[in-house]
Amino acid sequence: MIRFENLTLGYERHPAVHHLDADVEPGDLLAVVGPNGAGKSTLLKGIMGLLRPLEGRILLDGLPRRRIAYLPQQAEIDRGFPMRVEELVALGLWHRIGALRGLGREERRAIGDALAAVGLTGFERRSIASLSGGQFQRALFARVLLQDAPLILLDEPLTAIDQRTAADLLALVRRWHGEARTVIAVLHDLELVRAHFPSTLLLARELVAVGPTAEVLRAEHLFRARQMAEPPDEHAALCRRGVA
Repeated sequence: MIRFENLTLGYERHPAVHHLDADVEPGDLLAVVGPNGAGKSTLLKGIMGLLRPLEGRILLDGLPRRRIAYLPQQAEIDRGFPMRVEELVALGLWHRIGALRGLGREERRAIGDALAAVGLTGFERRSIASLSGGQFQRALFARVLLQDAPLILLDEPLTAIDQRTAADLLALVRRWHGEARTVIAVLHDLELVRAHFPSTLLLARELVAVGPTAEVLRAEHLFRARQMAEPPDEHAALCRRGVA
């Protein structure tokens, strides 16, 4: 479904991901792991088209980016915006109803079903500012459910939430995998990755390893990733390997 060809991504010409070559197969359940600052979130933003490659390219096998569901880190979302839970979740329907059409009976039923699936029945009229961190993450997962996307990108979806919420949301991730959707999740808990994600991409600004999780998360690969994750030189050229 996705091919990275000599991909370099960065900010203000400072690379965060260097020369990545890798494939993501259709229907894969893939964890993206690595040290802090390894380029994991940057990679998801590149797939979404929020960052243009400094070099190389991302091939999506004909999939339009509007059909990708993307759940960013909670810290990147303004929870002070005056919005009700049902309005937040309804954003997952934009590919079906557009920006101008109102919500009909069918759409409201779909919103209710999505909220029920994440355990938020009865929260429709609540302000998003009133939700706990776990409740807010459940609402974001309900929005992803309504997007009905073949490719789902999750950036640290299980961070800073209670264990019950994490278990419920992980069950939704497994459901998507069972529906043959492609799911890519940035995660920090390696034991959770070993238990639930069959494939892993280990990143330390450069690719360390990609493939079956048990092979990728070997001690020597994790040690190499830590060694490669030293802070970047702010005065370095565009890329350590040079630019063609």
